[in-house]
Amino acid sequence: MRAMIQHRYGPPEAVLELMEVDRPEVGDEEVLVRVKAASMHPDVWHVVHGWPYMLRLMGAGLRRPKVRVPGIDLAGRVEATGKAATRFQPGDEVFGEIVKGHQWKNAGAYAEYAIVPEERLELKPSNLSFEQAAAIPTSGLIALQGVDREGRARSGDNVLVNGAGGAVGSLAVQIAKALGAKVTAVDNSYKQDTLRSIGADRVIDYTLEDFTLGDERYDLILDIPGNRSFDDLKRVIAPGGRYVLIGHDQYGAQGNRWIGGTIGSILKLQLLAPFGRAPKDAPAPVATANPLAFLKELAEAGKLTPAIDRAFPLAEVPEAISYLAEGRAAGKIVITAS
Repeated sequence: MRAMIQHRYGPPEAVLELMEVDRPEVGDEEVLVRVKAASMHPDVWHVVHGWPYMLRLMGAGLRRPKVRVPGIDLAGRVEATGKAATRFQPGDEVFGEIVKGHQWKNAGAYAEYAIVPEERLELKPSNLSFEQAAAIPTSGLIALQGVDREGRARSGDNVLVNGAGGAVGSLAVQIAKALGAKVTAVDNSYKQDTLRSIGADRVIDYTLEDFTLGDERYDLILDIPGNRSFDDLKRVIAPGGRYVLIGHDQYGAQGNRWIGGTIGSILKLQLLAPFGRAPKDAPAPVATANPLAFLKELAEAGKLTPAIDRAFPLAEVPEAISYLAEGRAAGKIVITAS
């Protein structure tokens, strides 16, 4: 099969090569998926570059990646199943993540075939393309955790998503809307059309307006870039409101990229901001049992449709990573494998 192979850490054009390799063998509780599409996101950029250095100590590989094929989430057709894998049959259309937990490691999605643990897959939403389905898992699960954990977003809440035009933000806007919230979406000028198309009630171009200086107060702020100070943010948090930080280091441009990236500044902001927990009377999260299945339900109900900025073929993964780092993508970047 063809696969994008990472030989070492460094710039994508220098360390990645499309090669013919053996098709992986399926284990007892695993599924072999013929990959139709996979998604691109910041964790891929970090593992290809090997920054911050901490990720190498967290399982990615000290001197070179332990897993040679990048990519974490995908959509495709089941080719074969292991002896103990009973949920899917060959020919089923599926989507999901190859690994769970932290994503600072390669997992094998940028290839024509990939091995996925059975429990990490769901049947693909019937109304979405493979490209759209591949855009959901990692970014959607991050967005869902930010919006729904501890019942943070409730019907009627006033929610602001800072960095709403990117991969996580564009899904967070739609999830919050699906839960009944009124959503203000903040991003730059060339993402305003995308923000309107995904259903934001109000859009703010941060190059023209500072949301922290307005009169609006928010029950929940989901902050994806983490680029505002505590003093700025506390002005617009409603009494009893919640602040949730995702955090982003702008592809090594912020923080110490060799040690911990922006982990230090993120922790400082989280400690200063006493808005992380929802009130005691908050409802239980709606997606605690199977978050990926919940995202599938939203998609099939027409409440979650990933915005795709660009699709790159498998041979152009290095170009896709470079485009991602430019920060211009409105929505998701995907890789088409076949």
